[in-house]
Amino acid sequence: MKKVAFYTLGCKLNYSETSSISRMFEDKGYRKVDFTDQPDIFIINTCSVTENADKKCKKIVKEAKKISPEGFVTIIGCYAQLKPKEISEIPGVNAVLGAAEKFRLFDYLDDFTQDGVYASEISDAKTYNASYSIADRTRTFLKVQDGCNYGCAFCTIPLARGKSRSDTIENIINQAKEIAKTEVKEVVLTGVNIGDFGIQEGKRKEKFIDLVKALDEVEGIDRFRISSIEPNLLSNEVIEFVAKSRRFVPHFHIPLQSGSDTILKKMNRRYLTDLYKSRVSTIKSLMPDCCIGVDVIVGFPGETEEEFLTTYNFLNELEISYLHVFTYSERANTKAVDMDGAVPQSERNKRSKMLRGLSEKKKRYFYEQQLGKNFNVLFEEDIQDGIMNGFTENYVRVAAKYDPVLVNEVKPVVLKEINENGQVEVEEAEEVLSH
Repeated sequence: MKKVAFYTLGCKLNYSETSSISRMFEDKGYRKVDFTDQPDIFIINTCSVTENADKKCKKIVKEAKKISPEGFVTIIGCYAQLKPKEISEIPGVNAVLGAAEKFRLFDYLDDFTQDGVYASEISDAKTYNASYSIADRTRTFLKVQDGCNYGCAFCTIPLARGKSRSDTIENIINQAKEIAKTEVKEVVLTGVNIGDFGIQEGKRKEKFIDLVKALDEVEGIDRFRISSIEPNLLSNEVIEFVAKSRRFVPHFHIPLQSGSDTILKKMNRRYLTDLYKSRVSTIKSLMPDCCIGVDVIVGFPGETEEEFLTTYNFLNELEISYLHVFTYSERANTKAVDMDGAVPQSERNKRSKMLRGLSEKKKRYFYEQQLGKNFNVLFEEDIQDGIMNGFTENYVRVAAKYDPVLVNEVKPVVLKEINENGQVEVEEAEEVLSH
């Protein structure tokens, strides 16, 4: 039995796809092993959202060759689609497969002895490949959508993953039922632009709200969590359904990218700040304890100090819970790379640091608002120094004394106090409360 190891960079979608590809190997008789267990084959699933992701890929290849000098190194994922020739020239790389080829590894590489670059034009990536992660983490990432039809000025994802396309609701429900047969308690819906769910063979045939309603009826899964969803696609209908749902938890992650309407227009985003503010207001009116995460980019070309402060103040005044802050980095073949008004790197770093500080304040305040309340915690197999961690429905990270019985169990708790690590300590509650 040949041994194969996997390494995943990037988003939840990549994790779901890596997991599905790993099951393909196991079905063919390969043995999945840890990265350090001298594999015969390495599969590295790459991201290319930032320049650092590219650098990480090169570093992982180098480490792989140290572990198994004769190991066969295969690169897949977004970076592989965008820069296949560049990757093929990295010392130690044997094969590169693009977006249309990565789920057909065995068609192209057979027994993994022949080097090659297989990356067709992104327009060839039309097939939807169903994926979900299993046995890798406490929660499962279920892919429901791929690709993107948006043309945001900073983004390479449409170039790396192709046009928006989705599975059918029927197929996704069947996958969810398969997951329900396992010990998984929480499923995270993932994709490139999940609010755009429903496009099949180039035509819109179904809607995201109908998928959400159908999943809410699946027995055997305690929680469904919606990953990042565009504000213009997060309809009031979806928000209202989640508020009364049996299984969808009160947690949204909504990309903003900038609090300046001027910059949003330059970015080719499909909304302005008034709509974003309205979405947050609607969520909080229906679910006061809902956790709201935000993506924001600093240092986009032309972003003045005044426009950055507009973003800072906009976020400061919003009832949000945390930020994911991205420092703008130039990406080839994007509209933004040719724009005037490049922000010096030192200024980008300064702005990024300011927003990360704001994120810590927002998160602390959100946690403080939850103290004394009853929630259900899904405990994870994440044990350090006798302490185990977990998350409430509304994404508060909690800490409790390790108890093996609690691993991967949903437990009713009362949130007590925030410890020095920024986690919330809990005490047992008497009964499970629905959210």
